[in-house]
Amino acid sequence: MHFETRAVHTGVNKDTAYNSCITPIYPSSTFYWDDLNTNKGFDYTRSGNPTRQAMEENIASLEGGIDCKATCTGMAAITAAMHLFQPGDHIIAGNDIYGGTYRLFADVLTGMGLKFSFVRMGNPDNVRNALTPQTKAIWIETPSNPLLNLVEIAAVTEIAKHHGCITIADNTFLSPYLQRPFEHGVDIIIHSTTKYLNGHSDVVGGCVVTRDEEYKERVAYLVNALGLACSPFDAWLVLRGVKTLGPRMEAHQRGAMALAHMLDEHPAVERVYYPGLESHPDHELAKRQQSGFGAMLSFDVAGGRSAAERVFEKVTLFALAESLGGVESLIEYPDTMSHASMSEAARLEAGITEKTIRVSVGIEHPDDLIADMRRGLDS
Repeated sequence: MHFETRAVHTGVNKDTAYNSCITPIYPSSTFYWDDLNTNKGFDYTRSGNPTRQAMEENIASLEGGIDCKATCTGMAAITAAMHLFQPGDHIIAGNDIYGGTYRLFADVLTGMGLKFSFVRMGNPDNVRNALTPQTKAIWIETPSNPLLNLVEIAAVTEIAKHHGCITIADNTFLSPYLQRPFEHGVDIIIHSTTKYLNGHSDVVGGCVVTRDEEYKERVAYLVNALGLACSPFDAWLVLRGVKTLGPRMEAHQRGAMALAHMLDEHPAVERVYYPGLESHPDHELAKRQQSGFGAMLSFDVAGGRSAAERVFEKVTLFALAESLGGVESLIEYPDTMSHASMSEAARLEAGITEKTIRVSVGIEHPDDLIADMRRGLDS
């Protein structure tokens, strides 16, 4: 079946009692056994739940994996994946990744014995040069948050295979509708289901998708042992939201492309970060490894922080808020919001400055979004 059809129908037909067209919510914390050796497949909701399993089946199908384990937050999904490694293991990541991921790696997990190198991953040679005998994984975030730099996934996975380490890709920015990392050799995929998979800014969650039995079993064990699983109601919300992922992403992209072109021509904007623009250095790579350009973009506003503040004050359709991927448009300031957990030096090294504004383009009409943003920039 095509993507949009699987998004609607996978994980749905679970109610044999009343033939509900919608997957039921099973809020039960525990499930009774028929006898000491037999149950209906579930015993305790931390370990497994019918509603959560239905959502996991859906996302695994969309990503082309064999299994998915849903977590209570996107950071919980990353935490689960990082517990695949032992003290002394070395992991390579981009230097321009999401601030929360950077904080977990640089400030928390280093204190537990893991070692990290943060490199400009757009150049595969930087990845190759960062390898050590202790390197066990390469963390891929493409497009990067917030500067929309791309990583050539196939090139990095080839390096990883040659070195005997695994690759983990955060696919949150594009969703499986626009990018399928498994098809480029990635071993494990991470999502913040809070974002495009749910799409309505009313749930916080994450997931880890695997494509082989070894990691399937280990990730399932870790999510259960660490107590990271998401609630049945949150799983139901994501399963509801993912049904419209395809048409939503088309609407998101339509607005993002139109807004990017306007920003690219506006005199108050110094630079636009959007792979859909032909001027973007990774435009051709995006055409090769993605099915579209997505709905996230950033730009540098002339005048720095004071100019950015005027934009935030004047726009009305773009809510000043963190997060992304909802049907409504959001605008934020990485320097003090999404990437505040990075040191100033790390932000500058990544290219994030006081000029940088990040935008999550919603599904509103592009003309309205352009008029609203233009009003902010004209101020």
